[in-house]
Amino acid sequence: MKKNKKRFLSAFESFIYKLCILAITCLILGIVFFETTLAQKNVEIQKLEHDVEKIKIRNESLNMKIDELISLDNIKEISNQYGLTYRSENIKTID
Repeated sequence: MKKNKKRFLSAFESFIYKLCILAITCLILGIVFFETTLAQKNVEIQKLEHDVEKIKIRNESLNMKIDELISLDNIKEISNQYGLTYRSENIKTID
């Protein structure tokens, strides 16, 4: 009759086995941490892009408002309110 001999791991093999398990665990945790950080940064980027779009829209609106205020019709209207007259012969162009 043959007896089944149980083979026990040597101390070095046991150490290597535990070291491999620790390394795999650290890699998995590192990947999860990295992915979580990446997802958070993506959310922050999306919020900033949204804020930039809102500011661009506001700037366009303000530029249109400026264009309205500096229009010749608006200048004539305001000058009439203050009793001023518009005479084109007083306007000089510089080249």
